[in-house]
Amino acid sequence: MELRLSVFGIKRSIDLSRFARYRNAAVVLASALLVIPLTVWLLHPAAVPDLAHGNVAGARALAAGWAKGNVIVLVRHVERCDHSSAACLNGNDGITDRSRSVAVGVGAQFEQLGLDKADIYNSPVIRTAQTAGYMFNKIGVGEEWLINCKGTMLRDALAHKAGGRNLILVTHSECMSQLEKDLKLPAATLGYGASLFISTETPQAPRMLGFIEASDWRSVTTE
Repeated sequence: MELRLSVFGIKRSIDLSRFARYRNAAVVLASALLVIPLTVWLLHPAAVPDLAHGNVAGARALAAGWAKGNVIVLVRHVERCDHSSAACLNGNDGITDRSRSVAVGVGAQFEQLGLDKADIYNSPVIRTAQTAGYMFNKIGVGEEWLINCKGTMLRDALAHKAGGRNLILVTHSECMSQLEKDLKLPAATLGYGASLFISTETPQAPRMLGFIEASDWRSVTTE
């Protein structure tokens, strides 16, 4: 296609086919700039849901699964003494004195969910044993797989899950991150005393329910 122009007697012709080629290339480039980020966004794994702050659907799913005994929850120990300037409870390897109330408060929330059909384990580290003691009035002998969990967290948790009974595991942040990795989810940065819940309604395909920070339980609602 050619455009002919005549200005002050001077005639010129412009080959528009060249611009058409550039136009097509521009369209392709613009499309790529839109499609590539969209594809990356769609393929990126979803973040772990926060079950607090008005997430009614998530809280209801947790309550329903818990009532059926289909939940595994990893609970991070409360504030560790050797990473804080606060007073220690008992020894530098344990928790801080001020974090006792946090553990007791989280335990009260689990009491409301119901502990009559729940099995509770803790890692052999002092800070998890102390956390379990104040949180659930129970200290286990210590499970090595709850600290040596690299690459095996989900497998070991499922192996210890009894049918119709919830499983509470007092453990460490690295084991919580490993569970998220096992489920092919991005790791969330969870604080002391946080809880990470998964559903085993279909044991062959466990799925993430979400997390609740220790300070956020009061904002959890099913209404």
